[in-house]
Amino acid sequence: MTQTQVTEQRLAQAESIYQTLRRTRPKTRQDLANYVKVFLGIDVPSRRICDEHSSPLDYLWHSFAGDFARPWAAKNGDAVVWANRAGGKTALAAAATLLDCVFKPNCTVRILGGSGEQSGRMYDYLVEFIGSGFEEFVRGDVRKSGCAFTNGSDVEVLTQSAKSVRGRHVRKLRCDEVELFDEDVFSAAQFITHGTDDLLGAVEVISTMHRPYGLMRQVVSSAAENNTPVFKWCLWEVIQRCRDRSCSRCALLEDCRGRAKKACGYLRIDDCISQMRRSSRAGWESEMLCLRPSVANVVFDEFDPNVHVRPVSYNADLPLYRALDFGFVNPFVCLWIQVDGEGTVRVIDEYVRRRATVEIHGRQIMERTGCDESQVAGTFCDPAGAGVNDVTGTSAVRELRGLGIALRYRRSSIGEGIELIRRAIRSADGRSRLVISPRCGRLIEAMQCYHYADRPDTGELPVKDGLYDHPIDALRYFFVNYRKTDNGVGRSY
Repeated sequence: MTQTQVTEQRLAQAESIYQTLRRTRPKTRQDLANYVKVFLGIDVPSRRICDEHSSPLDYLWHSFAGDFARPWAAKNGDAVVWANRAGGKTALAAAATLLDCVFKPNCTVRILGGSGEQSGRMYDYLVEFIGSGFEEFVRGDVRKSGCAFTNGSDVEVLTQSAKSVRGRHVRKLRCDEVELFDEDVFSAAQFITHGTDDLLGAVEVISTMHRPYGLMRQVVSSAAENNTPVFKWCLWEVIQRCRDRSCSRCALLEDCRGRAKKACGYLRIDDCISQMRRSSRAGWESEMLCLRPSVANVVFDEFDPNVHVRPVSYNADLPLYRALDFGFVNPFVCLWIQVDGEGTVRVIDEYVRRRATVEIHGRQIMERTGCDESQVAGTFCDPAGAGVNDVTGTSAVRELRGLGIALRYRRSSIGEGIELIRRAIRSADGRSRLVISPRCGRLIEAMQCYHYADRPDTGELPVKDGLYDHPIDALRYFFVNYRKTDNGVGRSY
């Protein structure tokens, strides 16, 4: 055998081994990292840099390995991915889709993006991966809207409409840039996945978090109670390792603090510096550092839980006030409030409930009040509550007064109340005169999420969304009535 023939034989053997490895399912986290690096050309960052963050490889391993874990009768295959811009979210989700289709027979995957362009981006990555040597696994043509695999798996791109997600039963749904989703479409999509004896039904939600009142915030906030893992990473998990730069001369020093020296990512440091210089501080913190969403449209943009939230409880030496906002389908809200000798408004407790009668609300309020009704300095409410109901022939104000709750109200504009709350958050002299107890979770959330419409042509008043406006309305009624009770309406009926 000539040297040329020997070389050709060895190359053929190497190619055979290479293709055999391509068809071999990764068994461990490191096997998966190696597989994706060799066959897809992605060196997935595997190190967590920030406290309470994850690495991108943590997500990929969860997505891939969950179907092979036994037993998994109670396992949740869902996942939430919250990561920075250019954090590789879409490419990793495309890699997860390819791995599902190659190694999990009859795995039906659907891609749903916040826009047609976003859905197309993930699918374009998938098509690119298929073209890198995975053509043998594909059955038929790779179409613009989807493709099928020889083992019975398939992928399809869905449009951003409720019709496209209704009536379907698939194994995996990947929602890319959910922050841009229509809420009705997202709600309908929750019922699309059905598992089998071999595969978990799973919905993966993938996005940055642009807005504190957006859909992604709701998803992240509810993840813990739904037992859904959240994989969060930021710039420091995906930036390239810093080796030869002087920290004291680096524009990233204030945020980095040496973190990049531990990194193992791919984002070029110079590109990150350029992006930082081109963006606002709020945008940089939101889009790249994943610290908090942008507060550009938030009404109380100076509200800071680190400043305005701390334990406060009922003080028998201070007057006690209550503030109510009425609701049935939307929540009924009651806040318990005291004001100390320095003028600091202390919100000590809240009651928020839907679909209950006024009588039930009234008795709950009286039970939770820390003193006798005669000692309550004032209970302020929405003036609309005095309107007579056409069905019952009475009003919420009259019913509560019948229970012994003395209500007062004063007509005011929304803008007036908002301005008074803003002054309490931070007055012109820089002082904060508002403290909210951690018990008031709904109010705290509302303070961060109460917002103006994204479109300026819809007016200058905050959005009445039935979620965040009601706790704020109750707080407004306190501020517009406090120390003005002589002008409030308190007549009997």
